[in-house]
Amino acid sequence: MNDAFHALIRGDRAGVIPTLQRAGLRTLTLGYRLGVSLRNWAFDHGWKTIHQADVPVVSVGNLTVGGTGKTPCVEFVARFYRQLDLQVTLLSRGYGSEAGRNDEALVLEENLPDVPHLQGADRAALAKTAVEELESEILVLDDGFQHRHLRRDLDIVLIDATCPWGYGHLLPRGLLREPIGSLKRAQVVILTRCDLATRETIEGIRATVAKIKPELPIAESIHQPAEWRNASRVMAPLEALKDRPIAGFCGLGNPEAFRQTLLKLGLNVIAWRTFPDHHGYTREDVEDLRVWARQLPAEAAVVTTQKDLVKIRLDRLGDRELWALAIRLKITSGQDAFEEVLRKIAVFV
Repeated sequence: MNDAFHALIRGDRAGVIPTLQRAGLRTLTLGYRLGVSLRNWAFDHGWKTIHQADVPVVSVGNLTVGGTGKTPCVEFVARFYRQLDLQVTLLSRGYGSEAGRNDEALVLEENLPDVPHLQGADRAALAKTAVEELESEILVLDDGFQHRHLRRDLDIVLIDATCPWGYGHLLPRGLLREPIGSLKRAQVVILTRCDLATRETIEGIRATVAKIKPELPIAESIHQPAEWRNASRVMAPLEALKDRPIAGFCGLGNPEAFRQTLLKLGLNVIAWRTFPDHHGYTREDVEDLRVWARQLPAEAAVVTTQKDLVKIRLDRLGDRELWALAIRLKITSGQDAFEEVLRKIAVFV
């Protein structure tokens, strides 16, 4: 979703026309709400089939469209189980994929070379393949909270502290995929990007979650920058770009979160561009970025995310260095409780 649409649904755009547009979107939301409710009712009452995998399934998902930071969390969970010497396979729908691999899959393959990643619409079939052909012992379902065809043993739901409830409305008036009451299906909630939100905001999110499911464990996390990487897999410390002008771009569901991360690193961001989430970069896009980069000071560097770099695969843009910021999920509160829940699932292997 582009910046203009976000500005509309946030209420930033005033006037008669934006007001009428929001009213129209609110009307469409009624039909969407009915469809979601009927679908969940059908699963809850056995009218829709839920397939049982032969090994435990752990889902990492969310309530909203756009970026809540699922990829670093999926990586965290997969690493946790690999450290227990379990054979892990990732399953995902593969939104925005080309030739079967999307940006998230490419990042995970780069960061988790010993963890297979299967993509496809039928994740129940993928689970069967993972168990029978890859001898997987535990499955991690990426973006799986709404994918109820495959039964899961643990539902982890991420809530972005910078935009927790999708501007308070279901699609298309807001960003919620389903009502926040659906958190009753979750077993763990992880608040992401807590360093970009106030304590008051975080406590408000916690209070809302507690009203829905009082016993639900809640962990807090940040997306911690790890290092800079280029397309040749050369790594550089975070301090390497600190004294240089920086131009940033990304194609994320929450591009502002990435920009804020760059600013928190103390970088001098002099130029900024955004693309839609899961953007597939064309030759024209890359050439446009080259022209943009050539206008920067000679000592400037261009930075982006791993999700974007794996699709561009260049070390330079317009004679300016191109670096991606590698991110890791860091649990800042509730890690022991979260890992205990993960460990309980491993007992069934």
